[in-house]
Amino acid sequence: MALGNKKQNKGVVLITGASSGIGEALTACFAKGGYDLVLVARSVDKLNALAANLIADHKVKVWVEPADLSQPGAAKGLAERLAAKKIAIEILVNNAGVLEQGAFADIPAQRHQELIDLNISGLTSMLAYFVPAMRERGSGRILNVASIAAFQPVPGLATYAATKAYVLSLTESLSEELKGSGVTVTALCPGITATNMVSSVQDANSRIAKLPGFLIGKVDEVAKEAYEACLSGDVIKVPGVINWATIVAGRATPKWLLRRITGVLGRQTI
Repeated sequence: MALGNKKQNKGVVLITGASSGIGEALTACFAKGGYDLVLVARSVDKLNALAANLIADHKVKVWVEPADLSQPGAAKGLAERLAAKKIAIEILVNNAGVLEQGAFADIPAQRHQELIDLNISGLTSMLAYFVPAMRERGSGRILNVASIAAFQPVPGLATYAATKAYVLSLTESLSEELKGSGVTVTALCPGITATNMVSSVQDANSRIAKLPGFLIGKVDEVAKEAYEACLSGDVIKVPGVINWATIVAGRATPKWLLRRITGVLGRQTI
């Protein structure tokens, strides 16, 4: 555990996948906004370095909790450790996730399972262990990081898109179940964003590497929009005008035609 300067802040935010990408950018947003933080990811060294910077820059309290949320029992263990320390979570950010690009049949079965274990099982377990306390207390915010891929089939990202569709559906259901409870649930649905995860896919696939720069969102801008949407209690947030226009157009397009379009585009990346 790393502690910052003692001062009265707004509450504690738990961020999974906090060591890089959107998760790391969100830590700065919440710390700047006056929230203490629990940082969760697999890499303890990265978390400790991030904690030190947040403490120095924003004078907040930061707890480092290394965990692999794809493993059974990881969310339960995390919840129990925080309960033992009497740390109540006011805002839960489920950002941890993995991506695999390529033809479904070319990806090993174990890799498909890894996407499901973290993107679906890990996220669901976090909600199951932290939402009840929020509902009982009568206050809380949840931010689930989905994807623009949640809105349509994406050949070349078949399992990833399916896991994010699950996240979006679960978020919308919970937002209705928890209406009037004081707890809000938000799904962040970013498009392609300049993160290490996306960079690794671009490095492995020259076709994706050729995507024009205007289609790739800046991580700090995505995080800022996500932060504001979470605090406002928006149910769905799609950052960027182009991404939002794509979603609107997709919803107005018949399913069979949408499949044909995404099929033509998706097959070009495989």
